[in-house]
This record gives sequence, structure tokens and C-alpha cells, in this order.
Amino acid sequence: MIKIAICDDEVTTLHQIKKYLKGYPKVDFVIDEFVTGEALLSCKKQYEIILLDIDMKGINGIETARQIRLSDKKVKIIYVTNYSDYTSFAFEVHAFAYLLKPVKVEELYKQLDEAFEYIQIPSVDLLEFQTTEGILRMDATDILCFEYQGRRVFLKTMRGAYILRRKITEVAKELSEKGFIMPHKSFVVNLYHVKNIKGYDIYLTDHSLIPLSQKKSMEFRKALNHYLSDGRGKNS
Repeated sequence: MIKIAICDDEVTTLHQIKKYLKGYPKVDFVIDEFVTGEALLSCKKQYEIILLDIDMKGINGIETARQIRLSDKKVKIIYVTNYSDYTSFAFEVHAFAYLLKPVKVEELYKQLDEAFEYIQIPSVDLLEFQTTEGILRMDATDILCFEYQGRRVFLKTMRGAYILRRKITEVAKELSEKGFIMPHKSFVVNLYHVKNIKGYDIYLTDHSLIPLSQKKSMEFRKALNHYLSDGRGKNS
């Protein structure tokens, strides 16, 4: 799934762009919405594409992009604006393109088509789970962890949780080769989303905290170090 953010303080425009993105026929998006530059900057997720309004209250789109560029040189920034004369500023932060409001669906799709010529979309091996709501398929990187609670196993993602019809030990065994490990008898953690370890606490990228049992501490730290040295971890 391609992660894309829309940042616009005009809610009507934001919703219209989201509707267009859902109708884009070539790629499925995970879409996050923001109405201020401050909110976008406070989110620590990385995106392939950001659709960014220039003229916003508070931090405008130009300054928002400057701050994004300090940590992310690859994201494709497409400005959305009422003013064509803002385009001269866009080059300061290496904007990929700009769209004039009101945004036309054909122009948006054209820019997305061009963006994907530069973005290498990896082939995704989707994981499949049987949940209480039916079959769920998702990219491994979308999963934060699994938690056993109240005799049920919860699959937790950035967008919500799902109840599985599985034992947590079975989940751990099946996903051990995909960067998942048990730091505690009640949890299976995706090493991709481990942000930090302090003592016997594991912090994930969504700021949640997972306990690390003393018995499993050495094994977990060794697995995480191996994962990061392999070049697969992004949060070190």
C-alpha cells in the first residue's frame, strides 16, 4: 500500500481530494488527513506522496515542506494552491508538482502517474488473517503488534485493531521469519515498528508501550540488533 498524506485547512478541498484518491485506478492508498502543517509535522509517519496546501493558517505549506525535507529527502510533495505565483517558492523545497484549486481529477491523476514513474513500488507479499469480521489481507509493515487479552488475540495496526481466530503462539511461529518476535507471553511485536527500548519497556512508532519480560530480554534485543544490522529496520 502507498502511504499518502493530504494537508489542507479547507475541509471541502481535503474531502474532495480524498474522494479522488479513492477512485485512482492504478494504486491503493493508505490516506491520512491533516488540516494544519503543525499536525502533519507532529506525525512521525513517512509518506511516499504528500498533497500539501500552501496557504494555511499557522505554519504555511512552504515552511511545512522545509521542515519535512530536513528528515525526508525522497517524499514527493505536490502543492495544492489558489495562487500560481507560489510556484517560485516550490523549488526551494524540491516540490514535485503543483495543482491549482479547484483540483481537477484528471490533473491529479496525471501528477500521480508521473510520481509513480519515479517511485519504485516494491512487490508486496500480503499477509492473510482470519478475523471475526472475515479475511484480512495486509502488508506486514502495516502491523504494529499482536496482543493476547481476555482470551482473544488482537491484531493492532495504525488504523485500528482486529480480533483473530488464532493462538498467539501460532502467530509468533508463523511470522518469525518476517520480523516478528515475542518479547512477552502476551505479545508478538513487529520489529519494523520498534522505536526504542528502555529497560523492560518497548516503545513502538505509534507511541504505545509493550512490556519486555526479563526472561525474553536477551533474545529480543539480539533479534532486534540483527534486524537493524540487516538493513530492514527504519526506526533505529
